[in-house]
Amino acid sequence: MKVHYSSRITLISICIFLFAILLVGKLYWLQVVNNDVYIQKADRQYLSTNGTLYSRGSIFFRDKSGTLVSAATLQSGFTVAINPEILKNPEQVYNSLSGIISLDRVVFFAKAKKQSDPYEEIAKRVSTDVGSKISALKIPGLSVYKDRWRFYPGESSAAQVVGLLGFKGNDFAGRYGLERQYNPTLQRSDNTYVNFFAQIFSDIGNAIATTSIAEGDIITSIEPTVESDLEQELATTTKKWNSDYSGGIIMNPTTGEIYAMANFPSFNPNNTEKQKNISVFSNPLVENVYEMGSIIKPLTLAAGIDTGVVTASSTYYDPGYVIVNNKKISNFDGKFRGIVDIQTMLAQSLNVGAAHIESLVGNKRFADYMKSFGLGSKADIDLPNESHNLLDNLKSPRDIEYATASFGQGIALTPISTIRALASLANGGVLVTPHVVSRIVYKTGLFKDTPVETTPSLIKKSSATEVTRMMVWDVDHALFGGTVKLPQYSVAAKTGTAQIAVNGKYSESQILHSFVGFFPAYNPKFFIFLYTVNPKGVKYSSETLTMPFIDLTKFLINYYEVPPDR
Repeated sequence: MKVHYSSRITLISICIFLFAILLVGKLYWLQVVNNDVYIQKADRQYLSTNGTLYSRGSIFFRDKSGTLVSAATLQSGFTVAINPEILKNPEQVYNSLSGIISLDRVVFFAKAKKQSDPYEEIAKRVSTDVGSKISALKIPGLSVYKDRWRFYPGESSAAQVVGLLGFKGNDFAGRYGLERQYNPTLQRSDNTYVNFFAQIFSDIGNAIATTSIAEGDIITSIEPTVESDLEQELATTTKKWNSDYSGGIIMNPTTGEIYAMANFPSFNPNNTEKQKNISVFSNPLVENVYEMGSIIKPLTLAAGIDTGVVTASSTYYDPGYVIVNNKKISNFDGKFRGIVDIQTMLAQSLNVGAAHIESLVGNKRFADYMKSFGLGSKADIDLPNESHNLLDNLKSPRDIEYATASFGQGIALTPISTIRALASLANGGVLVTPHVVSRIVYKTGLFKDTPVETTPSLIKKSSATEVTRMMVWDVDHALFGGTVKLPQYSVAAKTGTAQIAVNGKYSESQILHSFVGFFPAYNPKFFIFLYTVNPKGVKYSSETLTMPFIDLTKFLINYYEVPPDR
């Protein structure tokens, strides 16, 4: 009998213990996980009867010290509405309101005349102070209702990265940028009006499976000061050269973390209704493809060095042009140079030299190298609508397509896949996955960090290092005649100028300028990609983008206090 009672006591104790654990867990769920939702419930006396307060997770930038800076949050205020059925004197109400808020007289009286309609909104997103003043009027038929809406404190800062919300049919959700990519995490489900004890005894497995488990906030790697500096450089460049648009990325080439990603022109997601050109909402750095031009030459050179067909001191004969499959390939100036070494070929960005290296590597092997740099697939950045690169020319039976691809024409690449490929030269031959989200913090208190994902490319580390050395030599001796050299820092860079294809033919007037560089070159912390589309009155990217790159480099060195490496 003692054993029997002892078993009962043990069983009861276990049940009490499990109930206590479940109760504590439920209290945690209510007071921590769903705290904001129940705060809303406490405020429901301010809400209209046909809705609840809007709720959505936040997006944050992160400065260099790790401090979070709000990029997308919620702002509270009021909606002002009238009840035409009981509004006695519309003229008096209008006069009283017009001294507090701006109202369209015609619209106000049109709504006031709807005698059969008990609810007409006359102002939205009214501040708390203004809402309080209107409420204090105590006019029958005039009401204020507590409201909450999406707000972007940084306004146009990293707008194409953060994205925005919009309607698709009756569904209001993320439509661009991170708002779209992480919509399942940022959106909030309304599951709070459930009996407390009934939910305690509900199936635990089903509770774990609810969507609120995955709800959370997004912390990005975007550094707001770096983002601002990049945006200023792009705006200045675009206006100076009257370009159609410009863009840039600053990334850590060893981790794939993106510190800044910007386009100019941009937009203010707080005020999209006045934006006539909705294409500005998209992110061309991820969604568009371009023939990049000579910034691809370092990849061609890497293939040549890695296969052993050339070295920096190797020479070739350069008459200024070469005929391939009855097509003429010329250098930028078409001038005869005679015997040229490969270092000079890179420094002067000679198309004939790049085609020469490709011919030594061989078409199939060259195509394999280009694909090993990740150009045959997406970069898998955590942003929506990433486009596929166009590499069909690397399947051609003709030599001409491979020759033009060697200097970045005939193949079209997204900027994000381009920076990923070229970053492998900076980090010793490894492909990193670019990303703008560094951490997801869930409502449960748990979090998930974005792992550093890498894939080895074909090239050996020694080959990547040699190409890096040659790119550093170019900056020290050739770029702007060596006048932009930083004596205490090794900086590797390459310019690119490409004709833009229009209706199947290369335009003589429409061009794309690009520029890539990284530093400190042999242990890089930053990789910069810049481009500007269709600049006017200038031929080469060395003229348009060298100084923006150098200015950004000096800023990053000072801002992050990067120690000298030479």
